[in-house]
Amino acid sequence: MPASGGQDAAVASTPEVEGLLGALEHLRERAAATTLPLETSSAAAARRERRDLVAQLDDYVLPRLRQVDAPLLAVVGGSTGAGKSTLVNSLVGSPVSQPGVLRPTTREPTLVHHPADQAWFSSPRILPGLARTTGAAATTAGAGPTSLRLVPEPALPPGLALLDAPDVDSVVTANRELAAQLLAAADLWLFVTTAARYADAVPWDLLRDASARSAAVAVVLDRVPPEAVDDVGRHLGDMLDAEGLESAPLFVIAESRLDIDGMLPAEEVEPLRRWLHRLAADATARSAVVRQTLDGALAAYGRRVSVLADAADDQAATADRLRAKAAEAYAAATDDVEHATRDGTMLRGEVLARWQDFVGTGDFFRSLEQQVGRLRDRIGAALRGRPQPGTEVEAAIEHGLEALLVDAAERAADRTVSLWRADPAGAALLQGAPQDLSHPGPDLRPRTAAAVRGWQAEVLELVRREGADKRSTARFLSFGVNGLGLALMVVAFAHTGGLTGVEAGIAGGTAVVGQRILEAVFGDQAVRELAARAREDLRARSEDVLSGERARFDDLVAAADVNPAGGAALRAAVQAVQRERDREPTR
Repeated sequence: MPASGGQDAAVASTPEVEGLLGALEHLRERAAATTLPLETSSAAAARRERRDLVAQLDDYVLPRLRQVDAPLLAVVGGSTGAGKSTLVNSLVGSPVSQPGVLRPTTREPTLVHHPADQAWFSSPRILPGLARTTGAAATTAGAGPTSLRLVPEPALPPGLALLDAPDVDSVVTANRELAAQLLAAADLWLFVTTAARYADAVPWDLLRDASARSAAVAVVLDRVPPEAVDDVGRHLGDMLDAEGLESAPLFVIAESRLDIDGMLPAEEVEPLRRWLHRLAADATARSAVVRQTLDGALAAYGRRVSVLADAADDQAATADRLRAKAAEAYAAATDDVEHATRDGTMLRGEVLARWQDFVGTGDFFRSLEQQVGRLRDRIGAALRGRPQPGTEVEAAIEHGLEALLVDAAERAADRTVSLWRADPAGAALLQGAPQDLSHPGPDLRPRTAAAVRGWQAEVLELVRREGADKRSTARFLSFGVNGLGLALMVVAFAHTGGLTGVEAGIAGGTAVVGQRILEAVFGDQAVRELAARAREDLRARSEDVLSGERARFDDLVAAADVNPAGGAALRAAVQAVQRERDREPTR
């Protein structure tokens, strides 16, 4: 008995069907939630696959599984000018679909159904994203590829609906996309082509896809010169066989003059009309077509979801790679700062001059080797003779460290931008960034100044804590916390690997002065430990400053909202569908 009357005719549910529905609904949620924001090599194709997968689940698979006995939907698709609308009109015997003169021809999809089946199609049961219109073919700008025109027609048998779709090779992208969407929502794909265009690439791509999904397909070869009916029909049949579509019925329509109503001669379309009417009248045959297409769609989900899951993995790997490139550049900058603060580089220029002034060593360096034995006395005398507490040395160190950190941040930013620009995903993120990341952030200098001042304060605190039981000694009093702190800063910069020749000798001698000052108060082992702790603290503060700069890049990746578990979630979802599909008894 043909299905008719409305949605209450839904097939009785079973636990197996409910389980499959639940698994498919979860897969749909996972697919829709899969974000592919990064411009990876797989992103564009995967976004299309995600769109098509979600659309088919919404438009066809879920509603069809909920109501297996709903009327069979045959989508009439094909190339531009293949005669789809004329064929639909001729099959129905009424001008239900308006053939176009201009390209694209079919602009608004038209669904023709028996009046008793209206409830099946007037609701958003299938193709929920398309608004419904009724009546004559739309001629206003408001109608188009976002609407579906419903035409009730008594000449069409109950249980069967024909949908005249836009051209699969339309020059309008929206029409092409809608044509593909409608074909994916079809129980039966009725492909229309012509003797002149039956070998075109676009239709065959869709036919191969239908074959891969085991979808039910029938092919109409239109406008064939009468003398070539046998030869062209045989050749197309051979092509169908070669593509795995040997079971697809082939109907050949000879080129004929249309009647006054624009219809094909009745005898030309009669074989196809009889076949469709028999299909509509045979519930078992209709069910077989539905099951073939539905099961083919489900069987293809393993492959299709794998493409999407691999792309999701690629997104996560790309996000990790971009973060790693930024981390690499800023780690190298941190290392550069550490080397520059340990190899004597900081003892050049202004710092060196101010330190020499501070300890009064103008004559000392010229006689250093001959007077090492009297070093401590000379240092103490020099310090006691200077009223200045060393603020100029402290300021020189502060400015030198700030310049060093800012320069490292600038080089790290430039390096990260260069690395990202070489990656399409990174280049796209940079293009959409709210600020130019090739230069440090506006808060770098105040953060750097605060970090350097914090380090200097911590060095003084180290001296204060280490000298807690020595504050009353003559040596501690003669040097003072500030003097000892400055000496510790100089010792922290003591290694001379970055200097050569006379400059190395000066820096080394400068470090010796600081070393002797500290040893005179704390002893050599304590001095080594103090210097190590000062260096560790300086590196930690440098890392903190540079990490803050790197965070600008990390924040860009985070804003893309890539789900690292997206691929695994998709694979788990499709595996659940496969398990439920294996249990479903009506397969």
